[in-house]
Amino acid sequence: MSSGPGDILQLVRRDEANTRRDIQDLTGLSRVTVAQRVDSLIDAHLIKESGGGAATGGRRPNRLVFDVQHSMLAVATIDTAHSRTAITDLSGRILDHETVDVAIVEGPEAVLTALAASILGLMERNGIGLERMAGTGVSVPGPVDPKSRRPSQPPIMPGWDAYPIADHLAEAIPVPTFVENDADAMAFGEQSTGFSDSNALCLVKVSTGIGSGLVLGGTVYHGIDGGAGDIGHIRLAGVDALCQCGSRGCLAAVASGRAVAMELSERGVPARSGRDVGALLAAGNVDALELTHTAGQRIGEVMATVVSMVNPGVLVVSGDLASSALLGGLRETLYPRSLARATRNLDVRLSSLGEDAGLIGLARIVADSLYSADAVNARLA
Repeated sequence: MSSGPGDILQLVRRDEANTRRDIQDLTGLSRVTVAQRVDSLIDAHLIKESGGGAATGGRRPNRLVFDVQHSMLAVATIDTAHSRTAITDLSGRILDHETVDVAIVEGPEAVLTALAASILGLMERNGIGLERMAGTGVSVPGPVDPKSRRPSQPPIMPGWDAYPIADHLAEAIPVPTFVENDADAMAFGEQSTGFSDSNALCLVKVSTGIGSGLVLGGTVYHGIDGGAGDIGHIRLAGVDALCQCGSRGCLAAVASGRAVAMELSERGVPARSGRDVGALLAAGNVDALELTHTAGQRIGEVMATVVSMVNPGVLVVSGDLASSALLGGLRETLYPRSLARATRNLDVRLSSLGEDAGLIGLARIVADSLYSADAVNARLA
């Protein structure tokens, strides 16, 4: 393995090495070289010494840990009817947050200007200056081109295609800015906090739209064009309902929060979005429970193919419609339509992080990029 200071930092961040001796044993570097690498990381405030490590005879060695509070991150999750912003430390721990009531249909300039104002307000409220900000992250409910990091023909985001989100935010907050798909960010949040030992995790988000995120081998899988996981626009046989993307028969046209809300309205139950459906589910509305259960069955039909192809260890169900009704319906069709081998070790569950999953996932994605081995080696060369 390479043995620059950035590589040493990764060993510490992954908890593979907690002392200088651990680093020597893992890298084969001399004691002097390890001391130089560690000192450069301490001088850069990237790691710090904390208490004592395991004693092996003689004085207890100092424990080395990543200094997650030497800089802060700002993250924002954009949804159809509202957004959330937060300030986190470098571990993804949320220090402060707020909801921004701005609809995605208002367009990128209005939404991003509101998010920038919210982030700056959080920074001021917490006494955090720009000099302490390391980076920002934003997630959107649509595909993101992995090269340009701009929205790529997002079906439910009119006016956002190829919009320079990072450039817009950097005008107000001049730090490196990263853009991710919302389900990808949520999947990474779930995997990195609760299922780090799982080699493959899939998350399906059911809100006003439907999307999914894949984390394979500890890394978000985007696909060649950023379209991996866009299951909401898989077409179902025998379905003719018109979808927001302009096609007919999409999964989202019959099983998304928007589709359920439309059916509820036809039954005389006022609802316009996945958020409204979620509120009705929480209140125990019988029609909402019935229609959400049916939506879960349709989603399970599609997820059976995903599970059989990917063979994940964990399938997390999240979003406004995440509930026992949705989970029950999904299980009813997922298991009978999947190979037994693909589901025998599958853990299907509701999200444990809820709305925070995207914020935490974004923060960890940004931190992993800013403090990768290559980035730190270049900085400390």
